[in-house]
Amino acid sequence: MRLSTANMFDASIATLQRRQEAMQDAQERLTTGKRVSKASDDPTAAARAERARTSIGQVDASQRALDASRNSMTLAESALGDANELMQQIRESLVAAGNASYSDDERKGLANKVEGLRNQLLAIANRTDGAGGYLFGGQGTTGTPFLDSPVQRDASGARIGGGVGFEGVGGAVTTGNIENYPMSVDGRLAWEQARSGNGTFETGAGQNAITGKSPAGYIDSGRVTDPAQVTGNSYSIVISGNAPSQTYTVFDETQGHVPVASDNYTAGNTVKFAGMAMTVAGAPVDGDTFTVKPATASLKVFDVLDRTIESLKKTGRTGTEVTQDNLVNLRDIDAVMGNLSNVRSQVGEQMNNLDGSESRLQTLKVYNQAEQSAAEDLDMTQGISDFQNQQTGYDAALKTYSMVQRMSLFQYLNT
Repeated sequence: MRLSTANMFDASIATLQRRQEAMQDAQERLTTGKRVSKASDDPTAAARAERARTSIGQVDASQRALDASRNSMTLAESALGDANELMQQIRESLVAAGNASYSDDERKGLANKVEGLRNQLLAIANRTDGAGGYLFGGQGTTGTPFLDSPVQRDASGARIGGGVGFEGVGGAVTTGNIENYPMSVDGRLAWEQARSGNGTFETGAGQNAITGKSPAGYIDSGRVTDPAQVTGNSYSIVISGNAPSQTYTVFDETQGHVPVASDNYTAGNTVKFAGMAMTVAGAPVDGDTFTVKPATASLKVFDVLDRTIESLKKTGRTGTEVTQDNLVNLRDIDAVMGNLSNVRSQVGEQMNNLDGSESRLQTLKVYNQAEQSAAEDLDMTQGISDFQNQQTGYDAALKTYSMVQRMSLFQYLNT
């Protein structure tokens, strides 16, 4: 078989081109540091690297969501701290209002002070997160989450509506595609769901069963002595007789005004029944009635403040009525302050969780970066060796071509 000169030329040039392309590819890998630049280089490694890049993108998106969540939670924690400071000022004013030497005008002055602090609290409850949302908007609201409307009253003067109401949706907005990060605080939980009374039951002054007026005595917040005996029923405590010979009778109103306990009463006597104890003090008279009912998670900050302001503005109250109103208002203020503190603690815990989540995200990102590098990055030692081999092959191809180039009839005749 004979090979034509043209065929040998073509084969030599093709070999030279292949060697040149291989050397250029090796040089490109050295320059970029990548073993896999396109899927055809190594389909399996390319798919592995793409999965790693996708995971890194998810981590980066979650990191941005985490940063936004941390900003919102930091602002919310600060707002709750400001709210507690204002509530403490209100409490101090209310303690001062209990001073028996204060006149009605002095209490009105304290009411004006509390009203100003109440309006500042409303501004805190409607504080924004700096990104168009509201810190206490819950799961979303079309406007400010807390709206203040005029108080409405019935013919007897009793309040039937109005005041500050939550217009948002309960719960919290979350974001993030790997973990969920909170972007808002449940405004209803923070501002409208404190436990009433002492958290287990709620005491109050009823009416005198004989005169229909307010009791001449007053009752404190009470305490639980045996949780196992607490029934959750509603009760009434009725004082019978006049000092110094008085008795008290406890009726279970849930069971239909059934008497469940009775004993002699003396001033400041502690009434005990159904695992509960409370003190009836002052100078109660025959027929004075006090109530005990289960606590509910429905105590609202602004309703408590509005009732406090109204009671401070009342004139002509007896010393007993002032004491009873102050006991109730202080009890409720302590309850809503405690709830705000609890929510603040929850926000602080969420901020701690964000720190832990950030650490996990960084670990996950490093892992995926290592996966991507292992799949597509070039081993420089191996890359240099490959380039040198390709360069040697290219040089050999050049020499071969130069020899083939001289294989012609004219070259033969010249020799």
